[in-house]
Amino acid sequence: MPADVDYLKGLLRSYPDYPKKGIVFLDIFPLLRNPVAFETLITHFVHRLTSHTIASSPSKKIDVVVGLDARGFLIGPIIAMRLGAAFVPVRKRGKLPGETISAEYQKEYGLDVFEMQADAIAKGQNVVIIDDLIATGGSAKAAGELVAKLGGNTLEYLFIIELTFLQAASKLDAPMYSIVKVDD
Repeated sequence: MPADVDYLKGLLRSYPDYPKKGIVFLDIFPLLRNPVAFETLITHFVHRLTSHTIASSPSKKIDVVVGLDARGFLIGPIIAMRLGAAFVPVRKRGKLPGETISAEYQKEYGLDVFEMQADAIAKGQNVVIIDDLIATGGSAKAAGELVAKLGGNTLEYLFIIELTFLQAASKLDAPMYSIVKVDD
């Protein structure tokens, strides 16, 4: 495991039985409270995007970084700024002004809806989608559907934490990268 990944993983805090019994919640907020850790996190993602994702893209460019509600909003704008790309939020239903498009996704307690402003991504733009955690993949898949509805090209999905045992990558329409992999 690379030193930066080991460092970031060591700062995550575990909360057993949160938000319900049987779940171990991994808290990313210690990374955000530590300026060195936060810079390490952002630099790790930017390096991944510039050395791998952009290198394998035909146009060699990322136009838009999409951040999922709500923790994708914490890292997405900074990564977009570093790449010279636009930042586009994906929000829960009813939180965005103007004309929106929507996609449903399954949560543990039923269906939810993500929305994106209808003019947020232009046809043919290259997009990466970012969130803090991927578990079942439902919310990430919905974000990918929104990008596709607007004619965008999702190059990659990025996550700080992946719960690998749930095998969410198989649900996504583009490659996925996560820094910390949790196997159980």
